[in-house]
Amino acid sequence: MQENEISIIIPVYNESENLEILYDRLKKTLSPITDNYQILFINDGSTDNSMSKILALSKIDLKIFYMNLSRNFGHQIAVSAGLEYCNAKCTVIIDSDLQDPPELISELYTKYKEGFDVVYAKRQKREGESFFKKLTAKLYYRLLKNLVSFEIPLDAGDYRLVSKKVVNALNKMPENNKFLRAQIAWLGFSQTHVLYNRDSRKHGKSAYTYSKMIRLAFDGITGFSDKPLLFVSRLGFVISIFSFLLIVYAIFAHFALEQTITGWTSLIISAAFIGGIQLLSIGVIGEYISRINVNVKDRPLYIIDATNFNISEKKDV
Repeated sequence: MQENEISIIIPVYNESENLEILYDRLKKTLSPITDNYQILFINDGSTDNSMSKILALSKIDLKIFYMNLSRNFGHQIAVSAGLEYCNAKCTVIIDSDLQDPPELISELYTKYKEGFDVVYAKRQKREGESFFKKLTAKLYYRLLKNLVSFEIPLDAGDYRLVSKKVVNALNKMPENNKFLRAQIAWLGFSQTHVLYNRDSRKHGKSAYTYSKMIRLAFDGITGFSDKPLLFVSRLGFVISIFSFLLIVYAIFAHFALEQTITGWTSLIISAAFIGGIQLLSIGVIGEYISRINVNVKDRPLYIIDATNFNISEKKDV
């Protein structure tokens, strides 16, 4: 398969109203840059007519490729599927909801030509999102930045351009609990950013529910930091020391001061506190064990139902 200059990876889940507009804007943006590009739509189990729209577009433009996954595997897996099959000197990851302007690709590509392997789009403003979502996202990424041992870009999502060697490195990372923005940061290479304002959603609603965002947040923390485990072990050590000193004091008070410590309330409070700490510790450890369990199964990340790619030409990385 001939190598392209740019590949555009677009995960799709129930975005039929946005696809034609997105395609038109992409074509207008990419044509002045190069005629040697490909647009790869990954339909992640959409329940609307997104796949029909993608098929229609692929018939009028030979630069459009698609992968129809057998079910909804999740945003990060859909993007990973695209990364395995894209074939270009550089690749852009962009969502299909039109919140990230395709026109910014020109600036991303300019930075790439200056020698950067990763050019991520950094948000200055986020239109159409609740105060709670903005606040929790801001706090989370600053927390993650302090937990990991490498530099995490703040206020940046998955919208970015990466070079071929970054794509090849990502394809060698087999974990099932994908968190691509952290994986790319972990890889290193030369990185920079371009500032932009994120638009509000024009059609439909976001597939990222709060539960999915929490799951992604846990994947980011447990996948790239062992500090929660260190915290749990140190907390257990501190509580053990405190409990030991309390026992020593109780024995001393009983025999030396002839005062016996009594009180049902204090016993229940202490038991509830220790029980809560134990459940918290087991939960944190369980998150790490769950990741091990999922990866040990060695199941494929996704299943392709239909594609216009020649699967036999899948690139080796």
